[in-house]
This record gives sequence, structure tokens and C-alpha cells, in this order.
Amino acid sequence: MKTTEILAKDLKREYKAIIPAKDMAQRMEERLVELGKQVKIPGFRPGKVPMETLKQRYGAAVAGEVLEKAVSESVAKLLKDKDIRPAMQPKVEVVSFAEDKDLEFTVACEILPEIALMDFAALKLSRLKAEAEESAIEDMLKQIAEANRESKPVSGKRAAKKGDIVVIDFDGTVDGKRHAGMKAEKYELELGSGRFVGDFEAQLEGKKPGDSCDVVVTFPKDYGAKDLAGQEAVFAIVVHEIREPAIPALDDAFAKKLGLEDAAALRRAVADRIEQEYAQVARGKLKRDLLDALDEAHEFLLPETMVDAEFEAIWKQVSEEKSHGHLSKEEMEMSEEDLKAEYRDIAERRVRLGLLLAEVGAKNNLVVSEEDVRRALFQEASRYPGQERVVFEFYKKNPQAIDQLKAPLFEDKVVDFIIEIASVSDKKVSRDDLMKADSEEPGKGKKSVKKAKPAAKAAKKAEEKPAKTTKKKA
Repeated sequence: MKTTEILAKDLKREYKAIIPAKDMAQRMEERLVELGKQVKIPGFRPGKVPMETLKQRYGAAVAGEVLEKAVSESVAKLLKDKDIRPAMQPKVEVVSFAEDKDLEFTVACEILPEIALMDFAALKLSRLKAEAEESAIEDMLKQIAEANRESKPVSGKRAAKKGDIVVIDFDGTVDGKRHAGMKAEKYELELGSGRFVGDFEAQLEGKKPGDSCDVVVTFPKDYGAKDLAGQEAVFAIVVHEIREPAIPALDDAFAKKLGLEDAAALRRAVADRIEQEYAQVARGKLKRDLLDALDEAHEFLLPETMVDAEFEAIWKQVSEEKSHGHLSKEEMEMSEEDLKAEYRDIAERRVRLGLLLAEVGAKNNLVVSEEDVRRALFQEASRYPGQERVVFEFYKKNPQAIDQLKAPLFEDKVVDFIIEIASVSDKKVSRDDLMKADSEEPGKGKKSVKKAKPAAKAAKKAEEKPAKTTKKKA
């Protein structure tokens, strides 16, 4: 194969390749001989079919197969021989191909840029630290107590009111006919919870134990059971008992029910949980600050094809949100040209950071281990109780899904690696200040996205996720 470089501008490369006619003829003959050993043609033994017969019967089909294989192998050899690291899949165009003539084709691609990494020790970052405040601990303890509440009979024989739990029998019919799920005995219903349709619960306010009554409601038109949607139903009710919520005391006995030693241990566990949540928020802020600093400190050419692909993915999501009216009022009023410019900047930043993190990972042999993947798989499966096997099977059958799982793991490894080298000082802040810092829009460096305010929220989400890139060899 003879190759000639016909374009070398910035990151763009294009080559013309020629495979001599005799080489293509040899490839063609070898494939036909191989095929002749497999096919059965009347009048000929396997392996004894004349070449002319094989060409007449299979020549056209084999020619396409031989062409595809020859081009694929030649492109791979070209990239290897010239040490080309394409940013995206090379574009191959066949210029000419015919029997007894040379095969001529072109290969065009953009190469990955050379990136001169900064000295990460020169980075100065601040890690926010917030302790669990008493008010936050008390709020969470109340939530825990509320989630574990019980009920007790009301004192006296008063009527039921909103917030009470009535123990009832109900038997419902529509046009005199019973339907599944419309009958129960000794059912505990909290009035005002909104668990039953319409004003079912409100009609039970004022009732006392021993009362019987009919509750008439109309099912919503969009009700899940189509045979009940929009229908009027009558429920015969018998009230057995009225109970009221009983919030457990936050004492040692309650703590032991939760598997803890005493109330003090429960309080410490709550404080630890809150501070873990704060630490995750602080980690996100530190990561964004790091990405801003890396973006500002590095300048290199970006492959246009990668930026285009990233922008198209972002714009597709933005367009869908816009079609459903989910963008802010300001974004909806922006011209398409201005909105595209905003998100084009975001795409460029994501590609720049993706390439940068990939370079750091490659040069420092940072890899996602099988154990990392297994741990992430179990964490993902835990989000779907009872369906863990389905989740594992999905990832087993979809390698691309595994790659999507690996991408953030690799990114976090690189970020952690840089943070270990950088100069990071801890700064104590209040919870309010931590949350305020977390809500600040990212990207304040010299090359940061020039976002209008309406795009800030979307930009924050987009910028926190550098684009996936081709991993480079060290």
C-alpha cells in the first residue's frame, strides 16, 4: 500500500492510499479459493470448482467483502505506522475500485492534541468543611421519629378530625357492581393523607366509632383503572375506632429499636450522616473549583468533530426540554442563535476537560479496576430492590452500559489523583454558606463559559460532566 499525506492543518489529517491491482486480485482469489472449499455446486466436488465459475457466481458479493476488509486493515496499518491517535472514527472514502485496477481511497480524521500538563502542586484549592448544626440534627431526629410513628386510641369518644387515623370497613360499588380493590375490613386510613380519591377522607371527618354511612366519590377521568375512570362510586362505611398518631420519644428504648445502643448513639449517627452529606456537597464544590482551575491553566486545540458531537448531544436534550416548555422564561425568549452559542461554549469546555483528564489518567497509569466496577454494579443494583438480577443481566449483555459506568469512576480517580498533589486547605463554614457556595455557577476562569444567567443552571449540570474521550497511551 502506498500512502500520501494530502492535508496536515492544525489537528486535521488526510491521506490518500493506493492498493495495487495485483494485491487486490490476490486478495480476491484467496477469498474465492476459501469459499470454493465450502460451497456445494452441482457437478463439482468441494475445493475443485474452477475459479471462473466461482467468479461468475460469487464475484460481486466477494468483491464487496474483500474491499471492506482491505480498507479496514489498511486504515489500521496507516494509523499504526504513522502513530496517529484519531479523536473520532476516521472518515474513509473510496475514490476508485474496479476489477484489474488499483484501489484508491482517502482517510480523513482529526488527531488528539498534545497536552502540556501543568504542575498540579501549584494548584491552590479550598475544601469547605461544615459540622452538623444542632438545628439540623434536631430536624433529622424529628423526621426519623415521624417515619417511625405509631398510633394510639383517642381519649374519650370524640369525633374524627383531619390527621386522625380511622379504622373502617368499606365496601364500594359502581352502578351496584363491586370491583377489585373496593372492599376491605379494619382498614386504617389517615384523614387528610390523600390516599383515597376525591373527598373520600373529608366525608369521614366528624364520624364516631359505631357510625355507619355512605361515602360518594367520583373517580378521576385519568384514573389508572379504566373501568373506574370518571365513574361515580358509593362506599358503605362502618367506623370501628378512631386513633391518633403517636410520635415516639427520642429515648434509649427508641434508639435500641433502631439497632443503636442508646439515644446518644442515635444522635451521633444522625450527626455523622449529616456531615457525610455535607462532605459530598463540599466534594462537588471542590471538584468544580478544580475543573475551573484546570480549564484556566491549559490551552490547546480541540478536535472540531468531538466538539460537534458533544454539542449535538447537549442540544438534543435542550431542544427536547424546550419543546416541553421546561426551559426558564429567559431561555425560552433567547434567540436560537444565542442559545446555541451558550451551549457550544459548554460543549467546548467539556471536551477540553475530558481530553485533559484522559491525558492525566494515561500518563499516570490510572485505571478502573474490576473491583471498582463490581462495587459500582452492586451500588447500582441496590437502587432497584428485588430486581438486582435484572440489573446484573442488563450490564452483562450491554458492554456500552459498562463503559458508561466506568466513565465517572475513571473521572473521579483522576480528580482524586490531582487533589492529592494540589495544595488543599480546609475552611470551616456554616451549612448555609456551604449550600450557598454549592449553588454558585461554575466556570469563572479566563476561558470559562460566558453564560447568560438563564443558562447558568443547565451549564452547571453540563460542566460537571467532562466529555468522554478516547484514552491515550502514555
